[in-house]
Amino acid sequence: MENIKLDITKAAQFLKAGAVEAYEPKAKAAQEALENGTCAGNDFLGWLHLPSSITPELIAEVQATADTLRRKCEVVVVAGIGGSYLGARAVIEALGNSFAWLVDDKKNPTILFAGNNIGEDYLSELTTYLKDKKFGVINISKSGTTTETALTFRLLKKQCEAQRGKAEAKDVIVAITDAKKGAARAAANKEGYKTFVIPDNVGGRFSVLTPVGLLPIACAGFDIQKLVEGAQDMEKATALNVPFAENIASQYAATRQGLYTQAGKKIEIIANFQPKLHFIAEWWKQLYGESEGKDHKGIFPAACDFTTDLHSMGQWIQDGERSIFETVISIETPNKELDFPHDEENLDGLNFLAGKRVDEVNKMAELGTRLAHVDGGVPNIRISVPKLNEYYIGELIYFFEKACGVSGLMEEVNPFNQPGVEAYKKNMFALLDKPGYEADSKAIKERLAKEK
Repeated sequence: MENIKLDITKAAQFLKAGAVEAYEPKAKAAQEALENGTCAGNDFLGWLHLPSSITPELIAEVQATADTLRRKCEVVVVAGIGGSYLGARAVIEALGNSFAWLVDDKKNPTILFAGNNIGEDYLSELTTYLKDKKFGVINISKSGTTTETALTFRLLKKQCEAQRGKAEAKDVIVAITDAKKGAARAAANKEGYKTFVIPDNVGGRFSVLTPVGLLPIACAGFDIQKLVEGAQDMEKATALNVPFAENIASQYAATRQGLYTQAGKKIEIIANFQPKLHFIAEWWKQLYGESEGKDHKGIFPAACDFTTDLHSMGQWIQDGERSIFETVISIETPNKELDFPHDEENLDGLNFLAGKRVDEVNKMAELGTRLAHVDGGVPNIRISVPKLNEYYIGELIYFFEKACGVSGLMEEVNPFNQPGVEAYKKNMFALLDKPGYEADSKAIKERLAKEK
């Protein structure tokens, strides 16, 4: 089976000859630091060999739990934020029916996501929708005290128990949390929920191949074994012993760093011509933004869905400030076939397309866009994915994770922490008068009074 492919030729041309290859020693050093555990953040390297360490027993346990939820629930709500939901949503949206919420085929429960915002209207509308539904909850939180997720789970737990009874609710609520400590673990132990562990050495944004991602994906009816197999093969394809010229993770990392440090490209736009990849881009944004954006460094990660966003962002990309480069994810073969029809009147003038597959039109839009953007001064990286299925999504996930670790270390930051995320939480808790934040509350309120 072929692997995903990387084409950097339309990016390397914006650098001096041999510039990407010159990064080989630095990329290799980053790879060695990951493998040897000598890098910053080395207590969060559990993702590195996660695919090859997943056992058949874990897959079977996750699948059995998913089967229980699928049998007993019309709707499964995944409560989590950041890496605790983006990976699962990315895979489910990429592989699922684009109109899943309108299609009730009785084969798969509807998968909804909550706990990723504090929107009162959103939560009110969600709980209203669930009033006549047999629903279950997958609560994903290492601590159990993350505000957005904890608030949502409290609402959903009470509603599920009220509608299904406490005994039945226990069988359709699953906790994915810390092995021993935290509020979510304590609640799960007290209530008798089925639980899975978030490994201590795997950060949230790298957790999609743990039960954090695998359970919701299995609940949606997708083959998690194939997903893991794709990741396992990409783990081998990007291993330390793979030469730089063949190692697409190191090549991607080196090209990004070259464009950033040598060509002054501060923004990377991840682009696709397949709308199913929207949440793959959202997951990628967190992965790279949270990993590299620190110490006043880092490429800003942005995303566009083409051709849609060519009618909104296309002008800026083509003619705006030349601070950007693009990485295009291209799906070689779609899963469906649809031909463009002939029309007798031809009022739109499109009969020259009659008989062509819609994907051929889309591919020419992709090629034309890439040519135009390169001509306009935008370096272009292309990631070619043979087909949209579990195996290749598994490859893509691990490829991006490995390249992120290498790229972050080449940038000389700790890719595995996120100290800046805590700043807003501290202010929010102080403003809400949370116990323990009294001094912060007083200081912030005095500051706000002065600013009025």
